[in-house]
Amino acid sequence: MNRREILRRTAAAGLLATPAAGLLAGCATSGGDDKSDGGAYKGTKSEQNPLGVKEDAPLEVVIFNGGFGEEYAKSHEAMYKEKYPKAEIKHSATQEINKTLQPRFVDGTPPDVVNNSGAGQIDFNGLVSQNAVADLGELLAAPSLDQPGKTVKDTLLPGAVEVGSYDGKFLVLNYTYTAYGIWHSTKLFAERGWEYAKTWDEHIALCKKIKAAGIAPWTYQGKHPRYMSWPMIATAIKFGGPSVATAIDNLEPNAWKSDAMKTAVEAWHQIVKDGFILAGSPGLDHVQAQTAWCQGKAAFVSCGSWLESEQKKVTPAGFNMTIQPTPSLGSSDKLPFEAIRGTAGEPFIVPAKAKNLAGGLEYFRVMLSKKGAQDFTKKVSSLTVVAGSTEGIELPFGLSTVVKALDASGSNGFNWVYNNYYRKLERELVDAACGEFFSGRIGPAEFLDQCQKGADSIAQDTSIKKYKRAA
Repeated sequence: MNRREILRRTAAAGLLATPAAGLLAGCATSGGDDKSDGGAYKGTKSEQNPLGVKEDAPLEVVIFNGGFGEEYAKSHEAMYKEKYPKAEIKHSATQEINKTLQPRFVDGTPPDVVNNSGAGQIDFNGLVSQNAVADLGELLAAPSLDQPGKTVKDTLLPGAVEVGSYDGKFLVLNYTYTAYGIWHSTKLFAERGWEYAKTWDEHIALCKKIKAAGIAPWTYQGKHPRYMSWPMIATAIKFGGPSVATAIDNLEPNAWKSDAMKTAVEAWHQIVKDGFILAGSPGLDHVQAQTAWCQGKAAFVSCGSWLESEQKKVTPAGFNMTIQPTPSLGSSDKLPFEAIRGTAGEPFIVPAKAKNLAGGLEYFRVMLSKKGAQDFTKKVSSLTVVAGSTEGIELPFGLSTVVKALDASGSNGFNWVYNNYYRKLERELVDAACGEFFSGRIGPAEFLDQCQKGADSIAQDTSIKKYKRAA
């Protein structure tokens, strides 16, 4: 499957939402207005060295040690070292990016490359508003490392630049391409004679069968319950159309209480009411819940396409995990069953105060080479934003189903970006409401009320910069 073709068709539908924006508010940094501290190491620009990298300048890379691990980054670093053998590379990985690096942003000594990801990421809204992130425009204009005649920008999938742009400046490299859906084991379903349900009524009927067979139909990442907001919002968008997402993204009054959201949340409440969730799920973290699913204790789990990589060590042979779209509520849905959510993700930045700013940009050029992208896909079973980078690679089972799902979704693909614009809204407020809802402590009306109150609190907070998503 040619990924350029897939993304050409999906980008038009807003699958790669634009622009990406602040994820929180109030990160104090030293800013980037004073450029004297940034780019202390400078080399001479040439045809072979378009970004002016100083060949012996040290490079510091800090990676988020999450579902993708850190081995892929060590490979990229080795590729950089091959090009600049005199450069000393300092590599570190952490799950607490904010805690580890915010003090260094404040005192003006950040690393050269930061994979600003995970629950503990640094607030993008603060970083961007305080000019603490380097403009990546020069990188886009530089020639590709291994695709002659093309600039780096020419090699990227449609929408990859826009999703990392703020007020017209490309500041964040979102390296991966992620689809979100409902996952099941093809092996389990084949053994039991079950078929994935395309409509909600069929899904509930299947859940009853699964429960009768002694298996929990569902589990979820109880300590991160927002994972379950994804299929609920997806259900609402498929029912009511993409305007459902735009209203939520733009903090429109009562966007969370639209007819589409009400209908979707009432439908999903049935899996809570009917006891279709694995006992103890509210107390599980993401790895524990996903491991229980891999062990066959539950049939379904909601996740993004990093799931296969994250569960690699505990997935039984032949499990054959498969991604599917959310079931349709009915024939009146605005989008077909095949429509699935996808977007560019996994953010990387070069701080404006990076000592080796040119080296940071060059490191991105290595990541965005065909060789760098293919190595990443082979190592972590995830797509990148580099067009055509899966050509000639035998994809693992789960990732091959992601490619098929994106192709089937075509121009019906969708996305939302409120979680990028206002990180607190998803990570704290919607997350808390999902925790109450899926543990059975509140019903649909209370859930929507809590989400709407959270959105209203963000809308009324003058300290948080607001972004507008075009319809």
